[in-house]
Amino acid sequence: MSNPHVLVVDDEADIRVLIQDILADEGYGVTAAANAEEARAARAAAKFELILLDIWMPDTDGITLLREWSDSGELNCPVVIMSGHGTVDAAVEATRLGAFDFIEKPLSLAKLLRTVEAALESAGRQTRAARSLLPSLLAPVGRSDLMKALRERVQQYARHDGSVLLSGETGTGRGAFARYLHALSGRADEPLINLTAASITESNFEEQILGSEKNGEVIMGAFERASGGTLVVDELSDLTEAAQKVLLGAIQDGQFTRVGAAAPVKIDARIVATVSADYEALIEKGKLRRDLVSHLSVLSLRVPPLREYSEDVPELIAYYVDKLVDSEGLTFRRFSVAAQNRLRNYPWPDNVRELKSLVRRLLLVGSSEDIALDEVEAEISAAAPVNEPLVKQDLLALPLREAREQFERAYLQQQLVLCDGKVGQLAKRVGMERTHLYRKLRSLGVDFRSVGSGDA
Repeated sequence: MSNPHVLVVDDEADIRVLIQDILADEGYGVTAAANAEEARAARAAAKFELILLDIWMPDTDGITLLREWSDSGELNCPVVIMSGHGTVDAAVEATRLGAFDFIEKPLSLAKLLRTVEAALESAGRQTRAARSLLPSLLAPVGRSDLMKALRERVQQYARHDGSVLLSGETGTGRGAFARYLHALSGRADEPLINLTAASITESNFEEQILGSEKNGEVIMGAFERASGGTLVVDELSDLTEAAQKVLLGAIQDGQFTRVGAAAPVKIDARIVATVSADYEALIEKGKLRRDLVSHLSVLSLRVPPLREYSEDVPELIAYYVDKLVDSEGLTFRRFSVAAQNRLRNYPWPDNVRELKSLVRRLLLVGSSEDIALDEVEAEISAAAPVNEPLVKQDLLALPLREAREQFERAYLQQQLVLCDGKVGQLAKRVGMERTHLYRKLRSLGVDFRSVGSGDA
């Protein structure tokens, strides 16, 4: 078995060199990073058994970086925090986020080595403990029958190893379901790698997906970094046509070849892909390959919009209040019953993501402990989207007459499409006398002549 590989993240060059030399002398493999950006790149390129992480760094501090890894489900090895300005609060926060230990500078080399050994020794025990706790921590929130059924379906899927297609509107939490699936699976102890399709360009897609090899130096791509674990491809339709072809080829062959290499590498990762709710329309438009979707949908799950399980809104509000107070240090505020009821009847066009943003804004801007109905009304009216389908429109924000007109206009426009623009057919379908229907269409500004063949 190869020696453990340790990542040392510290902005002080002399500290990095000192730790690197000591650990190398003890037989460890060591990679050094001077800041958060280099640490992210190092973790993207290699797998580590331990991370030594400094708190105080110029670009992104260690606690923020640790929280980033923890929240994204990417904390798959022990982390030891180092700091020359140790505080109880920092130590508590680091431990809450999953750090194994907290050591102060100037470093005692003996203590450093003892801590490294203890962290690596306990990694197996920590992994087993974390595995038993993680699924419940990552489980999507909600007590509705719909959410219970979805969690049960994910639990069933976790027992298998086929690729999974998660479809749904943006903001519905497809990524959360992917993390939950991974945490429940037999691959939970291995990496969970997220490949954001929108970040892949025409010039780098092969290296990003397949990796590269030059002069003996290997840079791992997404498949290889996820080896043994799960690869989440976020929003399939954002992949270019060429990238979709490369991804499909590797999946079909069960192997890939790094750019610049000759020998193929076997794929050992479960693939979970997210795609928008209207992906069939994207296939018809030629923006998404049907054969790729077919290979990725061995198992499929539709993640519903929040408006379909609105009874869970109060529980989601309570969850995000606690989470944001805890993770971002925001001031606790309590939503009044009227405010909660209003939000249960809001259509949430951007789904759970919008709810989380709304809770954050209300915790940030308010002064009183209670969040009243008028505060909620002000926030949702300021954020009201335009030109949304009727199902996503907030009719409760409108006066009765406007809400009724809005509904009637959308209703008759859709019915007219179903009747191919034939007003006679429409009159029968909606149960209205034709003359009265003509007046109604004109008063609402619905141009039936532009829809189809007209009067028949």
